[in-house]
Amino acid sequence: MRYAILLMGAPYSDQASHSALRFARAVLARGHQLETVFFYHDGVYNAARLAAPPQDEPHLVDGWITLNAEHGVALQVCIAAALRRGLMDEREASRHGKSGYSVEAPFELTGLGQLVDLGLNCDRLVTFAS
Repeated sequence: MRYAILLMGAPYSDQASHSALRFARAVLARGHQLETVFFYHDGVYNAARLAAPPQDEPHLVDGWITLNAEHGVALQVCIAAALRRGLMDEREASRHGKSGYSVEAPFELTGLGQLVDLGLNCDRLVTFAS
């Protein structure tokens, strides 16, 4: 079965991000395919490369990066939601005249059309929100 995840909860604000990551690992462990995790609303904060949680807490950003490295899961971030919250990749920072950036690969900024495609092409689109 082909899954996709829509994550709308910010890391460390509630359980949405942690639950989504645990669900993603469980789906893959059971032999299913996880196409993409789409980060939307406050979920875009999961792509913040400057996050540095205390050592006794799970590092959710690194968890998503590991998921991508080990299983090739695409990590798509809604560009409109990210820009509203001050998150941008190097290309967008340059385009907007900013001196730094806070989103880097494997996270990629995409539009809502990608989310629509996931809903149409995956067997299950599972949402995690606050």
